[in-house]
Formats: sequence, C-alpha cells, structure tokens
Amino acid sequence: MTAPTGGWRTDAFALLHTKVERLVGGATAKALGRWRIETVGDLLRHLPRRYFAGAETSDLAALVPGEEVAVLAQVRHTRIRHGVNVTNARGRSPRGRLEVVVTDGSADLALTFFGNNHLLEHWSAQLPAGARGIFAGKVGEFQQRAQLTNPDYVVLAPDGRVVGGAQRNLALAQVGHDGLIGLYPTTKKLPTWQVAECVRLVLEAVEQQLQDPLPAWVRLRLGVPELVSAFRSVHLPRTRDEVEPARRRLLLDEALAVQVTMAQRRAEAAHVPSTPRPRRPEGLLADFDRRLPFTLTDGQQQTSEEIFTDLAREHPMQRLLQGEVGSGKTLVALRAMLAVADTGGQSALLAPTEVLASQHHTTITAMLGDMAHADTLHAAEHATRVVLLTGSMSAQQKREALLEVASGRAGIVIGTHALLSSQVQFADLGLVVVDEQHRFGVEQRAALAAKADTRPHLLVMTATPIPRSVAMTVFGDLEVSTLSEVPAGRSEVTTVLVDERRNPRWVDRAWQRIREEVAAGRQAFVVCSRIAESDTVRPPGAEEAEDAVPPRTVEDLHAELVAGPLSGLSVEMVHGRLPAEQKDATMRRFAAGEVDVVVATTVVEVGVDVPNASVMVISDADRFGISQLHQLRGRIGRGAHPGVCLLLTTSPADSEARRRLEAVSRTRDGFQLANVDLAQRQEGDVLGASQSGTRSSLRLLRVIDHAEEIQLAREVAEEWVGRPDAATDPVLADLRAQVELLADPEWMERT
Repeated sequence: MTAPTGGWRTDAFALLHTKVERLVGGATAKALGRWRIETVGDLLRHLPRRYFAGAETSDLAALVPGEEVAVLAQVRHTRIRHGVNVTNARGRSPRGRLEVVVTDGSADLALTFFGNNHLLEHWSAQLPAGARGIFAGKVGEFQQRAQLTNPDYVVLAPDGRVVGGAQRNLALAQVGHDGLIGLYPTTKKLPTWQVAECVRLVLEAVEQQLQDPLPAWVRLRLGVPELVSAFRSVHLPRTRDEVEPARRRLLLDEALAVQVTMAQRRAEAAHVPSTPRPRRPEGLLADFDRRLPFTLTDGQQQTSEEIFTDLAREHPMQRLLQGEVGSGKTLVALRAMLAVADTGGQSALLAPTEVLASQHHTTITAMLGDMAHADTLHAAEHATRVVLLTGSMSAQQKREALLEVASGRAGIVIGTHALLSSQVQFADLGLVVVDEQHRFGVEQRAALAAKADTRPHLLVMTATPIPRSVAMTVFGDLEVSTLSEVPAGRSEVTTVLVDERRNPRWVDRAWQRIREEVAAGRQAFVVCSRIAESDTVRPPGAEEAEDAVPPRTVEDLHAELVAGPLSGLSVEMVHGRLPAEQKDATMRRFAAGEVDVVVATTVVEVGVDVPNASVMVISDADRFGISQLHQLRGRIGRGAHPGVCLLLTTSPADSEARRRLEAVSRTRDGFQLANVDLAQRQEGDVLGASQSGTRSSLRLLRVIDHAEEIQLAREVAEEWVGRPDAATDPVLADLRAQVELLADPEWMERT
C-alpha cells in the first residue's frame, strides 16, 4: 500500500498514520473508534490483554458477567431440549435450546443455543462430549451461574485445525495457527477474533514497507527489537518469551517520543535570551531575610538557592516548585520576586481566582510590612509597591493599579486573568510566578510573557505533589524543586472516616464538634460536591449505584444547618455561582473571624488561609479525588490549634471510593497519596485527556509503573537531541509532531 505523507518527514510515520479505514473499511473503522483507534499505528498498538496456547484451556472461574470473552474449553456434555411450536411471521416453526457444559478441568461454563430442531441437531453433532473449541460471547448469568448465550464457536482438532463451527467464525481460529492466541479487548460489535483479523490484515499490508524509524544506535541503547518484529511478536507470538521484549519496544517508543519533545523544548529554552537577575548583597531581599522571625527550613533554603542560580543566568528560568500544603511555597516565591525587584525588575504573580489573588496580596503585603509601601513617609529604606489587579475592581482602582505597573513603581503585581488584558503594560517584567499551574492554558501564559521585551523567568507553583515519573513526563521541560518539609508551628490534623450508613449518629456528632470548636473561639469549613439539586457530580469513571443516597448540596445543607444543628452561629455560603464581590467579602469576613462556619464547594480548595479554622466536614467525600481531599484538608490546622477533618460517606465498604477515603485518612503525606491517586486513576485522567475529550498519546506507558523506562528514554533523548544534526533530523521532527498531534494540548502545554 502507499500512504500519503500528510506532512510527515519520514515514510515510516506517514505509513503508521494512514487512516485505518483504508484497510478495514468504514464500518469496522467506526467500531474500532471505541478504543480511540484511527490510524494504522493505533491499531498495531492495540495489544492483546492476555494470551493462551492451542493446548491450554481458559480459567472459567475468573469470568466476569458483562465481559466479552473468548474461552478455550472442552465439552463435558450436551442436552437438547425440544421446544413447542411458536408462531412467527413465516408461520409455525418448532424451537428449543441446546444446553452445553464446557470445562477447563476445574470449573464449568454453561452454553445455551436457541434455534429450531434442525439447528439444535447440527450443533449437538459438532459439540459432542470431549470436543475442544473456542467459544466467544458476552458472559451472562442464569440461576447464579455464568453462561454464554448463542456464542460463536469453532471446534479444534488436537493439532489446531478447525474441524467445526460456522464459516463466519473461521477468523476466530486463524489467530491460533502460529502459536499463541491473543485475546483483545472486545465489544459486541467487534469480538476478539475480528480484532485479531483486522490486526493481521493491517500487519500484512504494511510490514514489507515499514522501515524502523529509530536509528540502530538508539535501538541498541534502549535494548529493543526492530519495529516490525515487535509488532509481529506482540500480535502473533509463537512463544510467550517473544511477547515481553516486543511490548517493551512499543512502550519505550511512547516514552521516547514524549522525552524527545521535552528535551527539544529544554534545548530551545536554553537558547532564548533573558535578562539576568542576580541576587544583590544588600537591598529588599537582604532586609527581608534579616526581619524574618523564624529560620527557613533546609528545603526552603535549598530551593531558593536553585531559583537564585537560575535567575542569574542569561536564559529564562523554567522551574516547577512543588510542595506540600503549608510547606512555604509563597515565601520562596516572594524571596525570588524580591531578588528581581533588587535589579529594577518587576514580578507578576498569576492566581486562578480572585479569592486566591486577594489572599496572596494580603499575605505578601503583611510579610513585607513597611517594605511594601515605597514612596510613602513610612516606607522602609529598601521598599517596593505591591499591587493587586482583578476584574472586580472599580474603574478608578484599575486605573491607579495600571499606572503603578506601567511606571515600574510596583515591583510585585498580583492578579487573575485581568493581568492578561492588553491594558496591562509592564515597565520591566522579569519574573512570572504561576500559582496552581494546571488552571492556566498555554495561551494565557504566553500572553503574559509577551508583555516583556525579553522572555521573563518562569516559576510554576503547585500544591499537588507530583511523583517523579509524572514530573518527567508531564512537566519534562521544567526543572523541578520540591518542598517536602512543613515549617514548625503547624498543628496536627486528624482525619476520620465517617460511615453514614453504619453510624448515622456520627453525622450529628460532626455538627456537634463544630459547635464545640466555635465555642472555643475557632472556625469551621463544611464542603459539599454540589451547589444545587440540578447539578450532577460523580467521581471520575464512577457509576451511580441504584441505592445511592443523593449528595447534599451547599444550598440545602446551609439551610439545614442554619435551622438546626448550627442555629445561632454565623453560617454563610461560598460557591462559584455567587458574584465575585460577594464571595470575596464572605471569605474576608471569615478570615477576620466574623463568620463561624463557611459552607462551600471546592472554591476553598486552594489558597484560603484561615489559621483559626480547626475543623472541616467534607460531605459525600467519596465524590472527590484524593488530591482534592488532600488540598481541602490543608485548609485547617494552619495555626496553633490542632485540626480534625471528617470525611462523610455512604459508599460501600468494598468500593474503590472507600479505598480512596481510607488512603486519605491513613496519611498526610501528599507524595504518598499522589502515588495512590495515580495508581487508582486512568492514565488519560492523569494527563488531562478525560476532561478535554482529546486523545492521550499514552497507550501502554504507565507513569507510575514505568519510571525506569521513562528515565532511560530521557537519557537517550538528551543524547539524541544534543547531536550536531538534531535540528535537521526527520525522525526527531516526526516524534515531536506525533506527540503534539495525539496528546491532549492542555497537558502537553502545561509548561
């Protein structure tokens, strides 16, 4: 076959990106789309879940109702049950059923065939006791026993030849001729043998033309076979020993493509000029450090040194600062901004919400004291100005803020998306700090960076701990700094799982605990998953159980608490549908101690600093992910008072949701929870594909399981991209183009 180039630099990539419908037809291609298979390469990387040999039987005891299966088993016995005459459009036709029991030697499976007497006799003759065959269909249940109804089948001779079965089922046996039989993920429209036949057809069409795009030295460094050999060994293996090296080749192909993309981006950034911002021995930073009433943690000192080293270079810093909730990321970022201000430059801190932007402005202004009021009578010797810019500010406030930014008087500018407006002009933008990186798209960050004459330095902050393998994959073009220590003075937070079904009285105790904390002068959060009854929220990938209790809403629970358990207290609502001014006003009053309890959605997940809050009740906690629960819990215990977080749930004890909650209740180690979270979630969710609806390029690579492979691919990519001819290498160009074509743009452009 001849494949269109489609803009690809190499014949191999053009061939692999040929639309699969050209080979298998439109109807089959549409059915394959169920697994995100659009191209020849997609199909060849759609691998069997498992294999069995022609002499093996299947594990019938492991069958799951609802699953599409193909099992190899031996007939134990058959019985015909002739039916009574039934009337249909063509007249009267006697119908009945054939009952067949097959076995794997230890467990049985019932097969039921419905048809007229002629068909029953035919099937019975093909399936005598002792016959061995492959039976395929959807597993059902009848009288609490697994059953296949009207399965497709072929009968096999001891040497693997087909000796019975419908002609249309011959493809089912074809997969077994060369050794192992691969079982693919299936649907009703595409049983496993039809998928196998599609793979065989495509492989035979392309294998003579497909030249391995990876240079021999790369294959040698990775320790992998040639590509065509890998495809054949993984789909049509003769022995089990062939499968793993072939799978590893395809897995490393994915890892290498991502790491080449990241290595190229790092190399490109290293050639972009930026204004050096070296640390000065005297000035704002030195004065600020002398005033600190505490000693920086070892992690804060080390991370700051890494940032100062980057800022002093002639190329833009690109660094990810990740840290536990309360580890002091804001302090580290502030020291970096002061270092830039000492050189006459400005810093912009971009926050995702007005509440968080206002919180940063208040916190940083308080930390700087008179150093934040340059050009006033009471300003310190070394001082700057800290300006807040948000969409809800009045026109007069915006004009004043814009003037201070444009004139350069404001060394630190804090804001939301309002900073991206064309009205905002900086005198000398030297550093961009992005808080909660995942909330901003590449266009937004590019718009802010474009406000500088030379590319500003970039510091990305996240309070969601990221496992190393994820950081290499998703944030691979950023250097990573990690704050794992929590500064002294943080209080212990106890997390308790409350099973509402088994212990309904514990819910009443939760509200009583809030009253006790408020009576002691402290405050509380109550968090819900929904604002109103019209909202529908479920955990990713979860199905609603038939007996599921509807989740509490902010509006309903607020009304219930005010009228009942928390009557007499100051209880207010905060959620995303309220006007920004109202939300901000409520949170300011809460931070000032004027509100006892806030009933909210996850708008309080990030950035709200209320040291006096000591208790949090999370209703329907099973509807939140692990990272969300960890972030929410981080809002309490931020002061001198120990905290308690109560996770309310009605989820069954053996459910995946309950296991998430149990993990959160066992530990406050965000990095440990991040690994649990990653292990439980689908890869596409981790990389953002499920949210956007676009395809993830990772079919085989699992960042939690394949850290060694990712590290090896990173090393090879660095070496390859560093070669003199890398800029004109067509394979490198196609590897990057493939990643950026297939991957979700949101996660691929996070850096």
